[in-house]
Amino acid sequence: MTPSEDYGLWTSVAVSSLIFIIFAFSFSRPRTKQDWRSLGAFSAFVVALFTEMYGFPLTLYLLSGWLGSRYRGVDLLSHDAGHLWATLLGWKGDPHLNAFHILSNVLIIVGLVFIARSWKVLHRAQRQGVLATTGPYAYVRHPQYLGFIVVMSGFLLQWPTLLTMAMFPMLVWRYVRLAYREEMEVRSKYAREYEIYAAATPGFLPGLLRNRNHRKFALRRSLIAGVKENQQGDSMNDEESLREVT
Repeated sequence: MTPSEDYGLWTSVAVSSLIFIIFAFSFSRPRTKQDWRSLGAFSAFVVALFTEMYGFPLTLYLLSGWLGSRYRGVDLLSHDAGHLWATLLGWKGDPHLNAFHILSNVLIIVGLVFIARSWKVLHRAQRQGVLATTGPYAYVRHPQYLGFIVVMSGFLLQWPTLLTMAMFPMLVWRYVRLAYREEMEVRSKYAREYEIYAAATPGFLPGLLRNRNHRKFALRRSLIAGVKENQQGDSMNDEESLREVT
């Protein structure tokens, strides 16, 4: 069996891979060796995905014997057959219009938007020297990593392959590990404020509704800010009093 003319599109493989790798690089901004390894693992996932989507359908080739005995009359090395969930479920018609494909597009778009919005909030907070707690950070503590996981989930729903399905849990584990390593750094910097934020905001799984405890955190944070302002005001008043005395 040889792949159809739907494959061998190596320019599409390169361009599609570069788009997502550059996007991931621009928003993850790797600094440490572990950061670069995580980016490298995501890049490998993307390259493996688009290689089978446009280059060579390795998964379909390896499973062709098993699939051929169960799905007779289906061109297993066609591009449409690469939408494996539709093939396994026996769905007819254009696979780009079925529920799984539409849902996968939604997940990919939502994940990318979540990553972009998270970076915008984080960048602004870093410039101001404050803890990022607004936007996506109001719902989860690690929205950027969650965004990458959602994007990969969308790809697996759209175009599952043996290699990417094997890589997915390893990438999730790496992102979770990286997130909690960074959390230790932020916790040491913001101390009590981060403790309150972490107690009110889940790490990766947001609630269906905005976490009620986050409102308590916002109130406590405003109170803390008010106390600091009062303390600064008192110190300034003390300095002015000392000047008057002297």
